Amino acid sequence: MSIRAFVDEHYRHFNAGALASTARSLTAFLQQGGRVFITLAGAMSTAELGRSLAPMIRAGHVAGISCTGANLEEDVFNLVAHDSYERIEDWRSLSAADDAALLERGLNRVTDTCIPEEQAFRRIEGHLLKAWQTASEAGESHAPHQYFYSMLRSGALESEFEADPEASWLLEAAKTELPLFVPGWEDSTMGNIFAARCLEGAIKQECLKGGIDYMVELAKWYEASTTQLAFLQIGGGIAGDFPICVVPMLNQDLERNAPLWSWFCQISESSPSYGGYSGAPPNEKITWGKIDQKTPKFVIESDASIVAPLLFNYVLDL
Repeated sequence: MSIRAFVDEHYRHFNAGALASTARSLTAFLQQGGRVFITLAGAMSTAELGRSLAPMIRAGHVAGISCTGANLEEDVFNLVAHDSYERIEDWRSLSAADDAALLERGLNRVTDTCIPEEQAFRRIEGHLLKAWQTASEAGESHAPHQYFYSMLRSGALESEFEADPEASWLLEAAKTELPLFVPGWEDSTMGNIFAARCLEGAIKQECLKGGIDYMVELAKWYEASTTQLAFLQIGGGIAGDFPICVVPMLNQDLERNAPLWSWFCQISESSPSYGGYSGAPPNEKITWGKIDQKTPKFVIESDASIVAPLLFNYVLDL
């Protein structure tokens, strides 16, 4: 039984029903010529979402991605250091002393998964530092993801791959120069390292473009798009808030006539009543000029690491 058949048969009510409705609607949207813009918050790269996201990119369904700096780098960390990652089955039972011991061993924990500092952070730092220094000396400036794209396309890391490159969403995105936006990149391990090297005087801060540059590029890209765009927000935070705001910025601040997002879904466990529903729930987005009352709107209140792979594989009919 395919994922599509399984979901259609068994996912009928509650959040399962919401997933099924979302999957059918998104599939129809894409079959009619639309494409999806995806936002990645949380630790989705460390959750190895690339296993299902990379095939979506290869199939041509993804128009662009907005992600946190952590999701940008952690896909590459896994690609080159997979064999040195450690999984902790009973992570809820760890004591503070247990976590301190992990730190002593150079293991940075993300829930049940430990990322090795030397094999991941420092290995990638060496490649990026050379690129930052070259750009600094040449007086060039590039967006954070462009340094990652260039590193991957150069082939310099191929001999170091430990994970299946077919399961790397960032490698797939780099191959096609997929539009990628990384607001708040400085809030990441490589962003911290970049700041440290600036403070040391090893590189020039000006070799890196920032958030305003990303918003300007996003606005140009959105206005130039000739297809209807679905907005799939995985989690919340800046990865989702940043790109969805491009529409009211174009229409309200620049007084243009940009189309609203044509379809919307958020996979999140947040509740609006606690003030944690990042970017506002769908109907509230209407008041901000991001979508309108006729826009297909879906909310799946569940774990994105479970839901997103099911949704993507439903669309791909695998």
